[in-house]
Amino acid sequence: MIEKLPIDERHALLAPLITNGWVLHSERDALVKEFKFKNFIDAFGWMTRVAIWAEKWNHHPEWSHAYSCVNVTLTTHDVDGLSDLDLNLACKMDSLFTT
Repeated sequence: MIEKLPIDERHALLAPLITNGWVLHSERDALVKEFKFKNFIDAFGWMTRVAIWAEKWNHHPEWSHAYSCVNVTLTTHDVDGLSDLDLNLACKMDSLFTT
């Protein structure tokens, strides 16, 4: 069962992601980040690699892609906020990102 991140543990759980450029959404319980690539192909290739993990984990990002930038929002709709699924996918996205 998926659960929303506990309030008392959020700071410690989110700190490494915030340090790595993720920010809390101003109006939702969500994480956001913009990934910038050298070109369209690099951005699209990264999205493809992320999509494989998202499908495997059955947790899909909200994202948009324009040329060399990908804007990502992560939240777990089933709990109306952040869960471990979002943390895991954010970490995977960061690990797959190369400039």
